[in-house]
Amino acid sequence: MPASQLNRSLILLPAATIADAAAGVLSNVLSKTPGVLVATIQASFLYGAGGTKVTAYIQTSLDGEASWFDIACMTFTTAAAKKISSVKALTAVAASYTPTDGSLTDDTIKDGLLGNSFRVKYTSTGTYSGATSLAVHMSLQGLSM
Repeated sequence: MPASQLNRSLILLPAATIADAAAGVLSNVLSKTPGVLVATIQASFLYGAGGTKVTAYIQTSLDGEASWFDIACMTFTTAAAKKISSVKALTAVAASYTPTDGSLTDDTIKDGLLGNSFRVKYTSTGTYSGATSLAVHMSLQGLSM
């Protein structure tokens, strides 16, 4: 049976209110997405007041969600912003890559490593107020098995 095209747009993190400093807050897991070749991610930060920094780590798993690692990192400070990144599966990765969990360098991606489950892990420093929130959407393209 031939594979068909996969093209799904999903909400990875619905708008989450950011208030007090937080470390390692996890979104729900998006599972069962085999055949992903490209993951395009959009993070939307709505700024209210206060705060210092919000960092969103988009993560994937290769081992049935037993462990997670970062594939994209998007940071925000004290202004509303949208950031978009695209991660590709078919990019060569250095041998023996050591994965990161909540520590990928700010505003970078790690191509070549797409599992079949995704989630967001975010941290915030400082105390935000008002309507400060973070939302993450993802579009997946590839082959549906």
